[in-house]
Amino acid sequence: MIETQHNIIDREETLENSLIDNGLSDSASELFEFIKSVIGSDLTKSLQFISVNGQKKTDSLSDTSSGYVCQTRLNDIRYINRFIENINEKLLDGQFIIIKLETKQARAARLFNKYPKLISHPLYFFDFILNRIAPKLTITKKLYFAVTKGKNRVISLPEAMARLFSCGFKVLDDLKIDGHTFIIATKVGSPVYDESPTYGLLVKLRRVGLDGKLITVRKIRTMHPYSEYLQEYLFEKHGTKDGDKIEEDIRVTRWGKFIRKFWIDEIPMLLNWLKRDLKIVGVRPLSRHKFNTYPKYLQEKRIRYKPGLIPPYYADLPQKPEEFFESENRYLDAYDKDPLKTDIRYFFKAIYNIIIRGERSR
Repeated sequence: MIETQHNIIDREETLENSLIDNGLSDSASELFEFIKSVIGSDLTKSLQFISVNGQKKTDSLSDTSSGYVCQTRLNDIRYINRFIENINEKLLDGQFIIIKLETKQARAARLFNKYPKLISHPLYFFDFILNRIAPKLTITKKLYFAVTKGKNRVISLPEAMARLFSCGFKVLDDLKIDGHTFIIATKVGSPVYDESPTYGLLVKLRRVGLDGKLITVRKIRTMHPYSEYLQEYLFEKHGTKDGDKIEEDIRVTRWGKFIRKFWIDEIPMLLNWLKRDLKIVGVRPLSRHKFNTYPKYLQEKRIRYKPGLIPPYYADLPQKPEEFFESENRYLDAYDKDPLKTDIRYFFKAIYNIIIRGERSR
């Protein structure tokens, strides 16, 4: 049950003092200035502090004129999305939620600084397996939560941000201070209530296929959980590189970069080829959001054919966005005239670039 502390900040009591009293941060002054700079001085004064002891509902939340500051670390909340969803139900559009998180990187730094190398490295390895991997594997998930009640989980900053987006919030800013990251988000809509987010090792992704119909492709997860909800945010913030990939894509994990480099993550997509959702050579299957960023003429061409496992850009190696679109357009025009000859030519040219020239997935 969420326990609301009925100490709504009034104009005679500064948030700075309340941050100290509620144990949010040792550097309360810096945190106070950060919050005030993001949401404004007046709204800052009416924030309400809340704490969580692990249950699913937030029934005891009282009304607030601006939003909530959660004292409990996100790492220690059992039902993270249900907690945020219930906060969403209580707030109006434009109101705020401020959460406290120990990121994966901050946790590693804490362990390495606290213990000597002979202890810290194996401790970090086992901590990562126990508190990062175990909650996500089907065979260990139930046991993990039964024992830990969801406390002290390892959570990355991209995952925390993505969960907020999936629950109807938009991230405004974040601040790293005292070994924790504070994230300020504002309500922009209703939660998605996703029952099958990208969370486990093998993920299901909805992609635009033949005739514009959505197909489900399976891949080994290379991104932080819930990362699909960060795509639009990162696209707007950073744009793309090479016409396709998001610039500064914080969603991809370190091990994800490695298995992407050698296409290990795409091995499960062979099942889509066997189901005849995909062909060997063809334009890459895209998410609905990514598909909608393409030129209209290319959208209309793409849906006339099945997507493929080996995209044409491995044959043409485009470097700029316009070159990338031209590459796909050129392939589709050629395929329209002679499907078999075109796919054979693109297949061997792509294989040559991959094996001889060392081109890799990015």
